[in-house]
Amino acid sequence: MLGRLAGVLSANTIESIESSVLAELEAGTVDAAEKGIQRLLRAQPRNRDAALALVRIVGARSLPIERGLAVFEAVFGAHASDPELLVAMGNTASSVRDIDDLNAAPPASPVFSELADALYTRAQEATDSEMEEALLFALANTTRVMARQRDEVCAGAYRRLIELAPHTHYHHYNLGLFCKTRGLFSEGLRANQAASRLEAEPSVACDWNLGICATGAGEGAVALALWKRLNQKIELGRFGLPEGGYPNCKVKLAQRPLAERDSTQDDPGLEETIWVERLSPCHGIVRSALYQRLGVDYGDVVLFDGAPITYHTYGEKKIPVFPHLATLVRPGYHLYDFAGTQESPRQLADASTALADDAVIYSHTEQFVQLCEACWRSEATDHAKHTKTAAHVVVGRIAAPPHIEPAELLRQLDAAMAERAPCRIYAPELCEAAGMSERAEVERRRFGMVASTEGQ
Repeated sequence: MLGRLAGVLSANTIESIESSVLAELEAGTVDAAEKGIQRLLRAQPRNRDAALALVRIVGARSLPIERGLAVFEAVFGAHASDPELLVAMGNTASSVRDIDDLNAAPPASPVFSELADALYTRAQEATDSEMEEALLFALANTTRVMARQRDEVCAGAYRRLIELAPHTHYHHYNLGLFCKTRGLFSEGLRANQAASRLEAEPSVACDWNLGICATGAGEGAVALALWKRLNQKIELGRFGLPEGGYPNCKVKLAQRPLAERDSTQDDPGLEETIWVERLSPCHGIVRSALYQRLGVDYGDVVLFDGAPITYHTYGEKKIPVFPHLATLVRPGYHLYDFAGTQESPRQLADASTALADDAVIYSHTEQFVQLCEACWRSEATDHAKHTKTAAHVVVGRIAAPPHIEPAELLRQLDAAMAERAPCRIYAPELCEAAGMSERAEVERRRFGMVASTEGQ
């Protein structure tokens, strides 16, 4: 009897519970909100209004993603054959994914693929264009957040939406957004231009995607005109792309960014958060010598998305951390591992000033820090406090632009060390590249001895 009564909630009661849950979530009183969610969950298998209320609650993005996903799965399990609820869930799919972390692996929950299958079947069977449009819109939204697993279906849905409603600006915008994240920058540029022409008023979101796609496509003049329209102080600069005076930012690099993946190897691989010399709103030069081998490194030019994943706080400054979209230019910097000793903090790293151009001695011992996910995500954490303590023994990498010959780089390094005695630095790979095999062998032994004591 109690189980049957649980599903008997009037429309007014459901509306009241929904309003209360949203207010409690807004106020941060999660426990109180959970009581209302539980009432709706008990009712929803036999009450579609309760199910729709739960989908709206998830869509408000106030629930933690994992809790929202659990609600989402419960509703789908009870209403997988209800077209209205399928559409509502499809339109809410991005609320149960961290869409700012662009390069995340595909969602583990099977509900995404099951929902996509159900929407696809319904859309294929639709005889009414309005219903087909609603189903396709939900299908596209669902498959877009599944990484590269359903790209063909997603692209097909967006293109069919444009056929059905060619003058609806957000269909063109959404196709452009999809293309941007898949590295299809030229098509994304055209789609966003179409969206911009159809909009009653200029959209900041559309303009940003235009600028990013134009930069990714190498259309420097188009990107420049766009950024100037947005009152950016910027001109054409290096690499034929817009360049202005922007503060350095951070980028979460991926070994396999979403734009460079396919459905068979659909995960980011290794990831590392690095500093970037920001040249425009969406691209810059990597200024960290990477600790891991990701296929992108110091001196490379990377494109990043406009929505930060998080912010890292350094004292009073909040530094945005952007997701890696693609690598635009690889100048081919030479990179050499080193181990060395110093008497004071950053003594070896500061010797970079004695090297030509933007060659750098990058100390991983002092600059590379592994953080737990909670610390990495936190905007409240002062990341300056994560700086490593002073070290006598350091390891890292030397990076130099390709036009500096190894022999010349070694000469400059020797001169820098002579001025900083008794500091020592051993770079056997550099010695080998400079044609000094005997010295390389000696430095290899010393490198091994010094590196083995790092961190002790």
